[in-house]
Amino acid sequence: MTQRILLIISGGIAAYKALELVRTLRKRGIAVRAVLTESAEKFVTPLSLGVLTEDHVFGDMFDLKEEREIGHIQLSRQADLIVVAPATANILAKMANGIADNLATTLLLATDKPVLAVPAMNVRMWHHKATQRNLERLHADGVHILEPDSGEMACGEYGKGRLPEPEAIAAEIERLLALPRGADPLADQPDFAGDALSVLDKLEPNGNLTDKHILVTAGPTHEPIDPVRYIANRSSGKQGFAIAAAAARAGARVTLVAGPVQLPTPLGVDRVDVETARQMLAAVEAALPADAAIMVAAVADWRTADAAEQKIKKDGSGQPAPLALVENPDILATLSHHAHRPALLVGFAAETQKIAEHAQAKLIRKGADWIVANDVSGDVMGGDANAVQIVTTDGIETWPAMPKGQVADKLIEKVAHALSSRPG
Repeated sequence: MTQRILLIISGGIAAYKALELVRTLRKRGIAVRAVLTESAEKFVTPLSLGVLTEDHVFGDMFDLKEEREIGHIQLSRQADLIVVAPATANILAKMANGIADNLATTLLLATDKPVLAVPAMNVRMWHHKATQRNLERLHADGVHILEPDSGEMACGEYGKGRLPEPEAIAAEIERLLALPRGADPLADQPDFAGDALSVLDKLEPNGNLTDKHILVTAGPTHEPIDPVRYIANRSSGKQGFAIAAAAARAGARVTLVAGPVQLPTPLGVDRVDVETARQMLAAVEAALPADAAIMVAAVADWRTADAAEQKIKKDGSGQPAPLALVENPDILATLSHHAHRPALLVGFAAETQKIAEHAQAKLIRKGADWIVANDVSGDVMGGDANAVQIVTTDGIETWPAMPKGQVADKLIEKVAHALSSRPG
């Protein structure tokens, strides 16, 4: 059965991204109906939106033809999910206070379906006490909030308030559509009091990590050869980011140390961006103590002994420039002997042959509690699915191929069980 969303587009500069969001959702098999506020029509035309949705675009509360044929009450309840993206400070304020002065806000007040708001606004507006108060009220009312990204604004300022990329919004929509009917409407919601983002979903099926600190590394490291070249591993960071998100949903305080990847920060996660292996090790040690450390990052094994300050030029001899390589610090092994060693230390092993055999050797050599081994001879790196084996001193647990988000949920459930079983 086709899933349906009602997309409400309010009048912000980020409204143009709604067109790409519609395209992304349609590609994923999700039907979209759209509502434009009067201000949004200054940025997006009903014609362009109608072509992409292949449906009528709604906007006029008092269009008698629309009201007779469909009715705003019926329109508000035909969708499986209502999405407000972008959600300006203005529409958030109206939603929080039950104001229904146009078609969009009337639909929101009349609906009995889940609502996802994706805020986008100037950084000062985002941090204003009135906006934070409105977000806190919406959270209490059961509205799902996908927090904005940080970055450069259209106005030239920098900070939190950018609309997340369409792929990230689509992923959150798919996650909400997959929730069972009757699920807690407050699940996965940030607490906006004082602009502190913390996930309140403590009792999801992936375990209870309340009061636990989970440290996750993700992505590759880039080891510079010169200002334009580097040594790296082929890692997208998707699996590590999914694990960080799953840990946050389970109620943990999560520190994510991320190599250079272009992925949105998961909701409720504290992110530290690094580039090199040495920077990653320093960030990991700074984040200790932690109850569990899950080292997913594909850290480059070697770096150049001395990175050139200027671009290395070919000399015409046909011979490559000599590179002296030295071994990078072993972050997993360092943690296993650290004074603040986490109670549970989990490493990842990306292998192309003898997967279990190499993982068992790594478990002993590194001093980890578990090794999550995966076969990367296919398209796992950069792909959306993974098949792993959990290697411990007790044996090997083999999981079938599944989306990386499901791998993350299953792993975090296992982590929560292990931590709850340990004394203290």
